[in-house]
Amino acid sequence: MTATIAAPADAVRAGRREWIGLAVLALPTLLVSLDVFVLVLALPKLAVSLHADGTEQLWIMDTYGFMVAGFMVTMGTLGDRIGRRKLLLIGAAAFGVASVAAAFSTTAGMLIAARAVLGIAGATLAPSTLSLIGTLFENPRQRAEAIGIWAGCFSVGAIVGPMVGGFLLEHFWWGSVFLLGVPAMVLLLVVGPKLLPEYRDETAGRLDLPSVALSLAAILPAVYGVKELARDGVRAVPLLALVVGVVVGYVFVKRQRRLDDPLIDFSLFAAKAFRTTLGGMLLFSMLGGTTMLFAAQFFQLAQHLSPVGAALGLLPGMACSTVSFLAAPVLARRVRPGALIAGGV
Repeated sequence: MTATIAAPADAVRAGRREWIGLAVLALPTLLVSLDVFVLVLALPKLAVSLHADGTEQLWIMDTYGFMVAGFMVTMGTLGDRIGRRKLLLIGAAAFGVASVAAAFSTTAGMLIAARAVLGIAGATLAPSTLSLIGTLFENPRQRAEAIGIWAGCFSVGAIVGPMVGGFLLEHFWWGSVFLLGVPAMVLLLVVGPKLLPEYRDETAGRLDLPSVALSLAAILPAVYGVKELARDGVRAVPLLALVVGVVVGYVFVKRQRRLDDPLIDFSLFAAKAFRTTLGGMLLFSMLGGTTMLFAAQFFQLAQHLSPVGAALGLLPGMACSTVSFLAAPVLARRVRPGALIAGGV
């Protein structure tokens, strides 16, 4: 995905239209997060209803993340070429349709397939929304605030998801949790073309399809291998998958360094600030997601709490995370970024 060039300090300040546009962009961001966390609570019930065994439950949980990880880079680059707003709206439509399919799944296999489509659609939403924020907000300070709000929506989704999901699971069937995003996606499809600007990188070259294939062939086996090795220990198939992912990843990196228009500009990693930020985000995602999953299972299966009770148990941590996201842009103007990141870790 092409990096957004920083605007000058005296760039035009955003007005009411831009902030309303941010609210529209926050919807898919919130829902991508919400879709992950409602499933954490719904898994025990849907596993019984669909007669899903342990392996199927694992794939129901993990397929979404696999697809997001595999397609994120490709979708970010594709948005630069066909238009970020266009890609966002296509992803929103696909997300809505896949949500309905997931809600009315009759078998574990059907739900896994629907989750796969949700993951691909989710991979279009995150890079498109972040890129459009850079287009909407030219003023650096306002852009930082907007990105903080955008990032905070992930934690808001983590808070709202368990609460709303817990209520739905106590009063309706498990599939109702997947319908939460449908009205919001319809709203995005209606108002998005009117409020959001279109942007495409006119200097971007053609999408390199071999690079797309290599990125998928590297990420998906590697993620699968790590997950299986962590679950069952050292076994031949996941170990081979991990090796394949690493080898293909090496080939992918070598190819990107030769291309004039790569999927990923690896020169960015030469910047210490970029590496540190990326590492911090990776650590937060790994620890936060793992803690949420185990805590939700513990509250429901070990403590025998209701879905709403489990959601309330998760609330304090998610609330603190949301406050941190919103406070970060303000603190960054007063505290060195390195000290801020170290304090957060």
